Amino acid sequence: MTAPRRELIVLFDGECNLCNRSVQFIIRRDRRGRFKFAPLQWAIAKQLTERTESAGSMLLIENGKTHRESTAALRICKNLRFPWPILSALIVIPRPIRDFAYRWIARNRYRWFGKREACMVPTEELSARFLSE
Repeated sequence: MTAPRRELIVLFDGECNLCNRSVQFIIRRDRRGRFKFAPLQWAIAKQLTERTESAGSMLLIENGKTHRESTAALRICKNLRFPWPILSALIVIPRPIRDFAYRWIARNRYRWFGKREACMVPTEELSARFLSE
């Protein structure tokens, strides 16, 4: 008997260049294809966030539980190939401190990394990794 496959969904700001680069980073380090993705601007993401919690710049839904801000980022790292899971050890830093740093980057992401006019459109090769709009 095989263990059930864990559901890992990353919801991200599809207009944010940093968020789009982060999705590409995750895809390259997730060779087993466990992560699925959807821009927060898509209807499916809005449905998922209505069921869970308010949206942020990036959310991780892991087996139905929503992780936000720094916790989402660290749990994503935990599920990537080595050496990225090592970063998940930063979870021992108190969440208010981690989230302060996360929010500072999130507040400045458009200024530092730019913003797209529209959400990224996945290539045909990657379309299976994205939830249906």
